[in-house]
Amino acid sequence: MYEKGAEDAVCTGEITRWVDALAHVDAVVGNSERIDQIRALEELKAAAAAAQAQVSMDLLNATREERAAAGVPAEERSKGVAEQVALARREAPARGGRFLGLAMALAEMPYTATSLRQGRINEWRATLLVRESACLSREDRGRFDAELNFEALAQAGDRKLVAEAKQIAYRIDAEAVVRRSSRAHHERRVTLRPAPDTMTYLTALLPVAQGVAVHAALSRCADALRAQGDSRSRGQIMADALVERITGQARADDLTYQVHLVITDQSLLAGDNEPAHIPGYGVVPAEWARGQLRKTDERRTWIRRLYTAPESGQLVAMDSRARRAPKGLAGFIDARDRTCRTPWCDAPVRHRDHIRPVESGGPTTAQNLQGLCERCNYTKQVPGWQARTLRGEGDHRTEVTTPTGHRYHSRAPAQPGTRGRSGPDLQRHSILERSLSVVLPRAG
Repeated sequence: MYEKGAEDAVCTGEITRWVDALAHVDAVVGNSERIDQIRALEELKAAAAAAQAQVSMDLLNATREERAAAGVPAEERSKGVAEQVALARREAPARGGRFLGLAMALAEMPYTATSLRQGRINEWRATLLVRESACLSREDRGRFDAELNFEALAQAGDRKLVAEAKQIAYRIDAEAVVRRSSRAHHERRVTLRPAPDTMTYLTALLPVAQGVAVHAALSRCADALRAQGDSRSRGQIMADALVERITGQARADDLTYQVHLVITDQSLLAGDNEPAHIPGYGVVPAEWARGQLRKTDERRTWIRRLYTAPESGQLVAMDSRARRAPKGLAGFIDARDRTCRTPWCDAPVRHRDHIRPVESGGPTTAQNLQGLCERCNYTKQVPGWQARTLRGEGDHRTEVTTPTGHRYHSRAPAQPGTRGRSGPDLQRHSILERSLSVVLPRAG
């Protein structure tokens, strides 16, 4: 329950009625009123975000109190709360820290919290303000909050809002801002995520001097080659130069590392259009996959058959007596689960987790293993969290139960070539159709 006061408490049932009512927004209005509706709904979203933050803070405080009464050490009392918040919001557990951090900061920033509740800023802009004040002490964060001019910032873009917030934070405690900048150096990293049309976003978070230097070097390379008559665009040359300099290849297309491709035999050999799948990336068109194979040296390519269950399209089992999944079984789990099995988490698989723990007699089998990211695996060890395998016909399903008793189900994705088939058509393909895991070391 979110309580603004005893006289206007809002219960879960009333919130549900509001949600139902939004399905029947008055459509017999003029365009002017439609604009007013859009604005009102935007303000409602912001007010809902403020309420979520308050309820999240209530959950954190109540959990801490319960664990303190149970004798749990202070440093352990908040564990798993952020992940519960994220799951309730149907978001990746890794984002739970941001949501809970926002809730905790808003409790110390009443003006920002009020502006969010009144719809003058949205949740993202409140998050930006909290981020820029994160280096300040609790007392200084209150001063930062009081100095924000929400009337002036109401129509500011994100960049202007952040710039104003940075100035206020620096004016209040310049040393804290400098210390945060020095710590940020340790957060440098490179990430990869899918992009449309079989492309990827390769992102590097670098110190400003290094980032500017890298971009300047690629720009100079592009300018020089364009001046020599290179027909590629400036952006294409910069992208190719980045790949060439990092991999050491003379040409960006001449890669020598391995790329795993999961594709049906019908798509590989008979021209079927069932999409293929690249672990760590996602779905790719069958024609594109065949094109990549045609470019590959046959002597450096191998194929492994991975048979799928006809009922669900999921991979069949393997097992082991070892506590740690051996390489073959670990690869099988990665191919079956693709990403972390926690609902709404798209993080790469880092751990092959025993659903039923080994110390409780859990075997090292494909049925008792699931792929989890590091964070989700550690969260599963927090007291009050439970996991189990659900019985299914030819598929792999799991259930995780949080300390509040809420249950979330996960099902391994179907492999290429099985979606949309049923009845006789499924039976006809159940033996012949199988996924082929093809390793593609590109010829140099």
